[in-house]
Amino acid sequence: MPNAAINQFEMYFEDRGSGTPLLLLHGGLGIGRDWTHVFPSDPDGFRVIVPDLRGHGRSTNPGGTWTFRQCARDVLALFDWLQVVRTAAIGVSMGAKTLLHVATMRPEIVTAMVLVSAAPRFEEPLRTAAAAFSRESYERLPDDQKAALRARHAHGDRQTLALYDMTRSFASSTDDLAFTAANLSRVTARTLVVHGDRDPLYPVELAVELHRGIPQSALWVVPNAGHGPIFGPLARTFAAAAMNHLRRTEDGR
Repeated sequence: MPNAAINQFEMYFEDRGSGTPLLLLHGGLGIGRDWTHVFPSDPDGFRVIVPDLRGHGRSTNPGGTWTFRQCARDVLALFDWLQVVRTAAIGVSMGAKTLLHVATMRPEIVTAMVLVSAAPRFEEPLRTAAAAFSRESYERLPDDQKAALRARHAHGDRQTLALYDMTRSFASSTDDLAFTAANLSRVTARTLVVHGDRDPLYPVELAVELHRGIPQSALWVVPNAGHGPIFGPLARTFAAAAMNHLRRTEDGR
């Protein structure tokens, strides 16, 4: 699969099939291939575009800095590189927040999207969890957990430590994730907001806020579910609901 040389880094991505473009954005410390746990085979009728976001997996991040806005610019640069002008999209957690930036920066490019475990801003539960991602905490990980991270991120311990730095930065970040009603009103994509009602990082009220702020949106609160409620036993149900939403025509059929 190719790398795209964009925005002073190398973005690894997979580009498969034909039809309507479908962008899949993974979560923090994840990789694009995590989507195979939700979609064991690519949805019919879609050209599936699955990047490793900046600094994750096989993508590089030579500058060392990381923001959701920059990730959104990277996605837009990839689409320009691929000459894709319209897309459907699904993002989970970090990918969903990146997708929010994409959909407000260039609303015309996203026709329909699914936001899983997104939020308009960071609140205390997330900040507390993020602060624990120190380099020392990485060094204390059991060897099997370190090995699993090395298997996912191709550039070694230095890359994984940079991802820990990225996550820890969320504890003090105030302007990178700061969506207001005015920002959200710019979104023109038909949007499905998916959120676990027991998400320990983002209270469900934040999903309601997104739903109220995005003009053409629906809200699915998944009962008894935590953060990223799309994997394991929930995967098939989520995949069916997400594709039904993305395939729905403008008149609702």
